[in-house]
Amino acid sequence: MTRKLFGTDGVRGTANSFPMTAEMALKLGAAAGRHFRRDGSNGHRVVIGKDTRLSGYMIETALVAGLTSTGMNVLLLGPVPTPAVGYLTRSMRADLGIMISASHNAHQDNGIKFFGPDGFKLSDADEEAIEKITEGDITPAQPANIGRAKRIDDAGGRYVEYAKTTLMRGTQLNGLRIVLDCANGAAHRVAPQLLWELGADVIPIGTSPNGLNINLECGSTHPRTCAAKVLETGADLGITLDGDADRVILIDERGQIADGDQIMALFARRWAEAGRLQDGVLVATVMSNLGLENFLHGHGLRMERTAVGDRHVVERMRQGGWNLGGEQSGHIVMTDYATTGDGMIAALQFLSAMVETDRPASMLARSFEPVPQMLKNLRYAPGVDLLSKVEVQAAIEDAKSRLNGRGRLLIRKSGTEPLVRVMAECDDESLLNDVVNGIIAEMEAVA
Repeated sequence: MTRKLFGTDGVRGTANSFPMTAEMALKLGAAAGRHFRRDGSNGHRVVIGKDTRLSGYMIETALVAGLTSTGMNVLLLGPVPTPAVGYLTRSMRADLGIMISASHNAHQDNGIKFFGPDGFKLSDADEEAIEKITEGDITPAQPANIGRAKRIDDAGGRYVEYAKTTLMRGTQLNGLRIVLDCANGAAHRVAPQLLWELGADVIPIGTSPNGLNINLECGSTHPRTCAAKVLETGADLGITLDGDADRVILIDERGQIADGDQIMALFARRWAEAGRLQDGVLVATVMSNLGLENFLHGHGLRMERTAVGDRHVVERMRQGGWNLGGEQSGHIVMTDYATTGDGMIAALQFLSAMVETDRPASMLARSFEPVPQMLKNLRYAPGVDLLSKVEVQAAIEDAKSRLNGRGRLLIRKSGTEPLVRVMAECDDESLLNDVVNGIIAEMEAVA
């Protein structure tokens, strides 16, 4: 089946344009309700969370109308992180969880992510089934069976209390000064509360959402904002989340940035030493730096690579029975604690390492020296297939030939934006610049 709605992480697009319209959100809600409703049983339940985008009101209301029309009862969580939706779907015994968010994208985009009753994102089969239902007539519930909707006022508090349980009993953050950048997004309330309750001196930024400023010059995609604040305030650590708080980038006390690869390297080593790393395996994507893979091999550990997307990471982890994985972009997946990437729980694990070792962040956040890596993005117009152009294909083949034995090249279309991403790694930075810029130049010439 050719998928028109679902991409690599749910349904995503520009608000008020297909597929992110109120009409399509209503259809998706009704289709998901019809797919997950257990006919003949009572208590069909859906939880819905969202980030702080202005369009979230429109999409939330449309989803509620579609879901209740098929007999689903809806519990509205309000602004909460994506991992909170995964957790609450399972803990509240819901049939379905939905997060309204476009993650790290700008405010004009939005998305709909679905979680199954186990708290994990839906399988391809479930997504295809829902999409197929939207293409036909959806049978509504009988009038007496229409669902109800109500708000859950303590959803954020439930997540905060759960997040605390992921730390070793008695762990406190007293004496630690932390800059926390919430990207004006979903965690703008729960994340500062969580750190403060654990005893930290919290310096919050990116906690004044207005519907239009999510991820705007702040958060994990703009970590320099947090880094500047860390240096200004003499903080021990900077934590930067994205719009839905399922990813994190850390800043040490010197203002240096630690991406997801460095965070995973620390966790993998510590977990392996404690006998916690299942089979000595870390799952990462093709975007993770070669330096991480070399680091793992040097410690007798192994990396399993997947396609880009935390969903692919989680699927591979579940297939192999492994408990640690993630992405360079900051999705850190720890299935001992969460069903998806969780920026705050990952940050807590890093803080726990600081407390246990009594070492500054700078001694923990640089486990390996990265192989020089360059990533460039090129935006393209709808309907243009840059990678099929003869000139572009020739440039790619030339780059592969020049990198042979010295590095690697990865070119892919983004699953969430109209972008082609060109990434290369090589120990020769001059060659690295040449091959990446050469491919970008050819794509720009035919775009």
